[in-house]
Amino acid sequence: MLRALAVDDEQPSLEELLYLLNADPRVSSAEGASDATEALRRINRALESGPDGPEAIDVVFLDIHMPGLDGLDLARLLTGFAQPPLVVFVTAHEGFAVQAFDLKAVDYVLKPVRRERLAEAVRRASQLRDTAPLIPVHEPDPDHISVELGGVTRFVAVEDITHVEAHGDYARLHTAQGSHLVRIPLSTLEERWRSRGFVRIHRRHLVALRHIGELRLDAGTVSVLVDSVELQVSRRHARELRDLLLRRTTS
Repeated sequence: MLRALAVDDEQPSLEELLYLLNADPRVSSAEGASDATEALRRINRALESGPDGPEAIDVVFLDIHMPGLDGLDLARLLTGFAQPPLVVFVTAHEGFAVQAFDLKAVDYVLKPVRRERLAEAVRRASQLRDTAPLIPVHEPDPDHISVELGGVTRFVAVEDITHVEAHGDYARLHTAQGSHLVRIPLSTLEERWRSRGFVRIHRRHLVALRHIGELRLDAGTVSVLVDSVELQVSRRHARELRDLLLRRTTS
């Protein structure tokens, strides 16, 4: 019996999908989420509950076009989890099938959803869930962090990261080549990378000291220039930052 989560920002489509899922005898429960952020919160609870816990989710039925994070963004994030739920895309758009299957989607169902077609997707998910091997958990590489880009896992060198921006339980890593969203809180990265020259300058920002080009003082406010990006420094962090930069230049 599958435990399902359906994600769609259009309420009529979400209600129809939930109705069809709940009518399938292979689905023990089906919940709905109206956007990717709500879905991530629900999936996080599922992961904390464990695969056999009361909050567990086996498969996510996912729309693609949604405000904020779209379905493909959410699927990319899920590939970074140790044991993510299966993903079935349910969309009105044919043009994303290649990207969907690059992200290891179980199926790609087009709207309007037909009962028989959805039943086939449920069958595939049920079969995969029953035969999926356990995924080993590896110790993290301290010099790199894994990110998902276009369905491919890449390893970004920590020394290439200029600054990090908080997004709730997620963090956006900025490099000269672009940015990457990872499922790690900023506070965790602050603790992990403190010895590597990263310092908190604001509740939303962590910066690499080696990438700070300028320290700016203007009418009592402090900011830093990090690879042409100006970031505000909060008052509580300003003195520590100045001391660290002075020690760095005199050592």
